Amino acid sequence: MKKVTAFVGTASKKHTLYAVRQFLNGIESQGDVESEVVVLSDYKLEACRGCKVCFAKGEEFCPLKDDRDVLIEKMMMSDGVVFATPNYSFQVSGIMKVFLDRLGCMFHRPRFFGKVFTGIVVQGFYGGPKILKYLDFVAQGLGFRVTKGSCVTALDPMTEKAKRKAEAVLKAHSARFLDRLSQPPYPSPPLVMLMVFRMGRSSILRELDETARDYTYWRDKGWFESDYFYPVRLNVFQKAVGGLLDYFLARRAKPQPQP
Repeated sequence: MKKVTAFVGTASKKHTLYAVRQFLNGIESQGDVESEVVVLSDYKLEACRGCKVCFAKGEEFCPLKDDRDVLIEKMMMSDGVVFATPNYSFQVSGIMKVFLDRLGCMFHRPRFFGKVFTGIVVQGFYGGPKILKYLDFVAQGLGFRVTKGSCVTALDPMTEKAKRKAEAVLKAHSARFLDRLSQPPYPSPPLVMLMVFRMGRSSILRELDETARDYTYWRDKGWFESDYFYPVRLNVFQKAVGGLLDYFLARRAKPQPQP
């Protein structure tokens, strides 16, 4: 059985929560899935202070004492993760942004490989698709396999026609997500992600040492010697591109002769 956890970025238990429940009902009716809804406002989340202790020493040294680690553990224990938010001022909600900010160091030290992600945005008139793109970008940086999300338009009062349209969108979304959830968890990486991996590794090797948490994290994961973030067989083209990147990045890192 697969576990899917939806993180909902609104205290209002109306349209966004309705969309999430429709989506989860869809995947549960079509597959062997159990789900959990996590309303972020039910948890204690403090705003990031920008002290960068998590970057330098590790997230366990963060001076904020809240429920961040509880929420991270829920993601780690899930096969699939959903971020759902209303459109507030043409961006994610405040509580969702606070949550994402608390995951900032994980863009340097990604860890959600093998897990499927999707987003749900509920808008009044427009702006939702751009928010979906932002959520996809964040999720990819955290290591998730991203599945195309959905944007639902919901005005008060929500008409029956609008409900039927939203339900159709979310039903198709559920099918897409369930299909991705059933696929092998560690696919061959897209070329752009392979390049991100090689450039990130080169940057860490060039600029950091054993005193930096990013360095020790990558070292302990074995990423300084691996082809990618997770075990995968690269094709000939991918190997060639990766090798060329490593070569040029290594040359760039060499100190320039002094005049």
